[in-house]
Amino acid sequence: MPRTQISTDRVGRPSGHFSQAITADARGRLVFISGMTSKRADGTIAGVGDIEAQTRQTCENVKAAVEAAGGTMADICRVDVYVKSMADFDVIHRVRRQYFPDPPPASTMVQITGFTHPDYLVEINAIAVVT
Repeated sequence: MPRTQISTDRVGRPSGHFSQAITADARGRLVFISGMTSKRADGTIAGVGDIEAQTRQTCENVKAAVEAAGGTMADICRVDVYVKSMADFDVIHRVRRQYFPDPPPASTMVQITGFTHPDYLVEINAIAVVT
């Protein structure tokens, strides 16, 4: 599925690994991936207290979901990222660069006060177009 990065000098440049906007060929299937956390398949939480390990497991979970739908991480056009602390921005984006190929998806990141489990530090949901 071809994706094209949209960029304009009328807004600020992205400060992390994301695009201002992405266009995608809409002749595929839309895949809506629910919020993924660092919960492993066996129910345990990866990287308790470690944002890098939790982000990596969260990205692995997003990857597993998009692959189960017949796609790849390159098919993801949009992500929403929820974090416990915005101080983790740089670490999260360093890990994201390893999972989301260029052009990176459009993205929003917000800091929240809590998750469904007190040990979670990050959650990511995604939208993909899979052909």
